[in-house]
Amino acid sequence: MRLPGAGRAARQFIAGETLQKAVEAVRALQARGMVATLDHLGENVATLEQARAAREEYLEVLDAIRHQQLRSTISVKLTQLGMDISEEACRENLRVLVERAQQIGDFVEVDMEGSAYTDRTLAIITQLHREYPAVGAVIQAYLYRSESDVRELLRHGVSVRLCKGAYREPSTLAFPRKADVDANYLRLMRLLLASRLYHRIATHDPRMIAETRRAAEELGLMKNQFEFQMLYGVNRPLQEQLVRDGYRLRIYVPFGRAWFPYFMRRLAERPANVWFALRSIIR
Repeated sequence: MRLPGAGRAARQFIAGETLQKAVEAVRALQARGMVATLDHLGENVATLEQARAAREEYLEVLDAIRHQQLRSTISVKLTQLGMDISEEACRENLRVLVERAQQIGDFVEVDMEGSAYTDRTLAIITQLHREYPAVGAVIQAYLYRSESDVRELLRHGVSVRLCKGAYREPSTLAFPRKADVDANYLRLMRLLLASRLYHRIATHDPRMIAETRRAAEELGLMKNQFEFQMLYGVNRPLQEQLVRDGYRLRIYVPFGRAWFPYFMRRLAERPANVWFALRSIIR
């Protein structure tokens, strides 16, 4: 991030490289009436030592949330906790985090990664949820399988963050057309809200937000019975409008040195993000 231009562009989407910077970002969000989920960036670690180090860093994040009274959960990736090396070690690392979160009245959102990890990720979450309710899953609406996955998670009482999906997937696994992804997103959103569990609707799309608001009203849900989620640094005016309208909004706040893969996914999602980055680098 110290590189001129590149660092300026990355800071649009990333709170900084240190926990202190992330804490400052969460406090600023709280002052604007929002809550947060902290993501210590990193994925696909190569050794169990790195996975344990990631676990310890997240324990430090949970301690900061508790001691500094931050209104924040944490978001973790299972490849950061050792999924590629040992599922058993990964499961134990996640268990430690969820147990600590539950002890302090917090929550762990397990990020979804590429489709090669979907089955294993959902299996670990579902198994862990039987003992620790303070863990939730992420479902990506662009995958054909997602409706079946949502129904299975609801059967187990698992809370879901619904997003569209940010990884490159083949047309054999994912809807290639945006219109089909949107239609599936709305179908899954309605299915989630109808369950009356507390779910997290993650989108920056004004149409998806309007349809979610309409569905919640039709179901008679209170505004605090679900939440919207958005990414740090994306569409701030829409974020503030949701807060003014009385909805709970959680901002996904990434931080850490391993920011490059996350940054590139944000650029790939929207052409406007690429132009923003290029303008920053040119300046």
